[in-house]
Amino acid sequence: MPLKFKQTIFFIFFPLVLLSQVEEINPPDHIKTINFKGDTPETQLPILKLGEYVVLEFDVLNGDEDDFYYKVEHFNADWTPSVLIKSEYMDGFDNQRIRNYENSFNTYQIYSHYKLTIPNTQTRRLKVSGNYMLSIFDNDDVLVFSRKFMIYEDTSNVGVIVKRSRDIGVIQEKQRIEIVIDSNTMQFNNPVQNVKTVIVQNNNLKTAISNIKPQYTIGNQLIYKYDTETSFWGGNEFLYFENKDVRAANTGIQSIDLKDLYHNYLYANLERANKPYTYNPDINGNYVILNLDAENPDIEADYVWMHFSLLPTESLKNKDIHIYGNFNNYAIDESTKMIFDESRNVYTNDMLLKQGFYNYKYIVVNSNKSIDEGFISGNFYQTENNYKVIVYYRDLGARYDKIIGLGEGSSINISN
Repeated sequence: MPLKFKQTIFFIFFPLVLLSQVEEINPPDHIKTINFKGDTPETQLPILKLGEYVVLEFDVLNGDEDDFYYKVEHFNADWTPSVLIKSEYMDGFDNQRIRNYENSFNTYQIYSHYKLTIPNTQTRRLKVSGNYMLSIFDNDDVLVFSRKFMIYEDTSNVGVIVKRSRDIGVIQEKQRIEIVIDSNTMQFNNPVQNVKTVIVQNNNLKTAISNIKPQYTIGNQLIYKYDTETSFWGGNEFLYFENKDVRAANTGIQSIDLKDLYHNYLYANLERANKPYTYNPDINGNYVILNLDAENPDIEADYVWMHFSLLPTESLKNKDIHIYGNFNNYAIDESTKMIFDESRNVYTNDMLLKQGFYNYKYIVVNSNKSIDEGFISGNFYQTENNYKVIVYYRDLGARYDKIIGLGEGSSINISN
């Protein structure tokens, strides 16, 4: 092939590679309990103010005390790579080894607990707001896993109100978000083009609604009063269990057993889609690592085989059912799949999890790979959900998308 023709193909396809959206990479089986947070106790989706710390913790269950390295990259609002070079968004260096780790103490399952805090002595400061990806590599420079986080500048006020849907067909099942954005310190230039809004339900980026444009403006206020465009299925309250003491049956646990590790058997769950809504406080899909009679749960909490079970119904036949929650960043894979046990007439799954308090629910994955969160749990407008609204702004001539504000609302006091 002539060199000129090869170069033409390269220049045609090279921009397409650059403009592809980045996705998070899930870890291998021997890496568990990825706890990613900012200054709030919520894990997995840190949204922090410029200058605050972000903390990543994870366990490696092979006992080899492996070396791991981290890299930080900056992205546009749509998660395509930004044009900023590293020195423009970072003061210091990345690609550094994670030096802070400890081995487990007094546990049946041996593991090493790693902890990374940014900023640190090597990565002294992240200088600009926007979308970031934190990637973890092994000693051979192979990507092990990655997680998204955001940094915002508190330069805009973001009001968030949760209301019932105005669509009579789904008024009992959906919640819609109304937003008001204003600022006393900046003027919005061409907001329909330059302002982008993302709405996140229960810290789950996979179901986020993105690129919402202002519906209309009043002075420097941006008003969003859509119906279908900003509506979410209400879902249902998460199920939960607690096993901070593995030697006794705690909340949601029917029985325990000790083999090579402790085994906890949960009570069988029922399909809730056709049952009336019942308020049952949860932590919106999150989890907390806890264990009784220990000073440091990071290294003293043990790993337990959790045995989930779901009673079958006619509507669940031949369905692809999975366990869903923030404990694995809402990932869907073979480890979360429920298997039908004909001998016991029940769907089951065995999952190795660290001691603590966990929220979870059962969802159905359709043939087109879309997720139906309400098929088993149901959708109810009364469900208490947390919503975060992230506001991006790129001014005329700017080279990256700033995050200029963060708003938060709850459907606990949902109105018409």
